[in-house]
Amino acid sequence: MNTFKKEERLCSKKNLDLLFKNGSSFLLYPFRVTHLFVAELHQYPVQVVVNVAKKRFKRAVDRNLIKRRTKEAYRTQKQELLYSALTDCDELLLLSVQYIGNDISDYAVFEKKMSLVFKKIAPLIIAERQNKNN
Repeated sequence: MNTFKKEERLCSKKNLDLLFKNGSSFLLYPFRVTHLFVAELHQYPVQVVVNVAKKRFKRAVDRNLIKRRTKEAYRTQKQELLYSALTDCDELLLLSVQYIGNDISDYAVFEKKMSLVFKKIAPLIIAERQNKNN
């Protein structure tokens, strides 16, 4: 299931506003990750949006390169690191990955940092689900 389909992308204005207004975030350089659970049935357990600031990278070519590398790192690792933590979950996880670095790194750096993001977010997901159950 190493795909990244349209249904896995966070496009809903309502959900985006909800995520940035009520979501929890953490920083793992070069990413700022914001996450929020919503009670909504969906085909996939996670919807994600990738942001790169125009203020930091003026050229669209650079922003698109960073977004492509981030999405590819997400796509290749989501199944084993993120979806495994979301088994038996009825809620939808909204996830925002914002690139806040100042330079464009190699893909290997993106892959390594994305795996660290997943390893950091998995315990947070489990803790939030336990708090809601209690």
